[in-house]
Amino acid sequence: MSIDVKNLHPLEVKLLRYVNAGEDITEEKIISGLGYKVGQCNQSFSWLTAKGCLEEVSRVKKTIYELTDTGRTMKEQGLPAERIHAFLSEKGAFTMPEIAEALGLEKSDVGSAFGLLSSKGALRLNEERKAEVAGELPEEIKIQRSLLDKAAESGSLDESDLSADEKKAIAPLAKKRGASSSPFRIQERDVIVYRLTSLGEETKEAVIKANITGEEFGVLTPQMLQSGAWKNGTFRPYGINAPVSRLIPGRRNAYSEYLEWVKNKLISLGFEEFDGPLVENEFWNGDALFMPQFHSARDIHDVYYVKDPVHAKKIDEPWLSQVAATHENGWTTGSRGWGYEFDHEFTRRQVLRSQGTVLSAHQLTKAHIPGKYFGVVRCFRYDQVDATHGADFYQTEGIVIGKDVNLKNLLGLLKMFAEEIAGAEEVKYVPGYFPFTEPSIEVHIKHPVLGWFELGGSGIFRPEVTEPLGIKEPVLAWGLGIDRMALMHLGLNDLRELFTPDIESVRTRRGN
Repeated sequence: MSIDVKNLHPLEVKLLRYVNAGEDITEEKIISGLGYKVGQCNQSFSWLTAKGCLEEVSRVKKTIYELTDTGRTMKEQGLPAERIHAFLSEKGAFTMPEIAEALGLEKSDVGSAFGLLSSKGALRLNEERKAEVAGELPEEIKIQRSLLDKAAESGSLDESDLSADEKKAIAPLAKKRGASSSPFRIQERDVIVYRLTSLGEETKEAVIKANITGEEFGVLTPQMLQSGAWKNGTFRPYGINAPVSRLIPGRRNAYSEYLEWVKNKLISLGFEEFDGPLVENEFWNGDALFMPQFHSARDIHDVYYVKDPVHAKKIDEPWLSQVAATHENGWTTGSRGWGYEFDHEFTRRQVLRSQGTVLSAHQLTKAHIPGKYFGVVRCFRYDQVDATHGADFYQTEGIVIGKDVNLKNLLGLLKMFAEEIAGAEEVKYVPGYFPFTEPSIEVHIKHPVLGWFELGGSGIFRPEVTEPLGIKEPVLAWGLGIDRMALMHLGLNDLRELFTPDIESVRTRRGN
């Protein structure tokens, strides 16, 4: 097997030209001879070994003691034990805190150094509990000083070059991890010896014959054009069939982009956005929408109840009294109401909102007339999770208030959502039932794989909803599953793909 030498990297070319057949090739040899950095050296070995030009002939594990910044400081200022012994020899007896303050050492370092020196008979405590000199500086400290001096020359020490006494002396000064406070950091390295293979020898000869030096230009830069340096060198050939590195630009999640696109579209049509807390109470989640408190109509909203706190502190007036009266007897709306005694404790029960219409109810109490409002609202409803259902989901919720709004206006809005925002080609509108709207309309769209499914509901708010909240004019309302719109718009077949943790899908899925 032969290698196309034109495709070799300059690092490989220089290494091949530098080494000879039969000689040991090591990291140290290449770094000192070619000036490679450790990373460049390892990369060259890896590439040439993979190509079959180099082979590993031996591997030896070595322990290296690297001098840290702390070690360099100790080399200049002295080891704590050295400094303490010299200080007491010159100044006399002092307490531990006095020594720490005088020498600028940590109390813990002073304590450790005194323990070592006293155990070797170099220091002792006198009757006044002050440290004083009792003997010569121990030999171990002297060896540690010589190790610091020796390491300062090259930056490290090889364990194999140390004597038994030096190994014993360096042990308390070195750590593998968290070595910033220690003079030495322990590094374990594999020293690998390589040699040229027969293929490597052939490749070396081919490189020399082709007059490839490794100094060829790989990139033509503006600076080279300005200086004319390109005229004095040769260029590496471009491998147009070589695989290119993959570029992965940063981008937002496709569904997040879609939600922003929907918001921007509605705002451009003159709608104002509303929002609210995830935790609501039964009053706004159902009672204000004229849903009877103990009626099967609530079954379609199987809510999650909040454990703590169980109840809201209060419901604002006059909305509570007016809504309660509407449930009981119709209040002044012209309705007979539901004919039961309104439960003021139940209405304060805390839940996770189960529908975006909660925010429409809130908005009625502060809306301008005429007015157009919308929200992209996260909702929670106990449900079996499948391709078109989720236990938590987003709705686009909205209302249009005005003296002249009517059902035809609502159908026009639904058409926009179904065709422009969801991108559906087949749409149908069917009668529906919701306790808070009359008439009520459901929107259904046809998915190319999942078939027909409901996009959401809509209608005109009943007077029992609007009047207790201070609105006399007609109000168009809708609550549509924006997750399902995105399903169609993004070309997906399962709602769960919108929330996948698979980063690859985020990188490749199209947005708007």
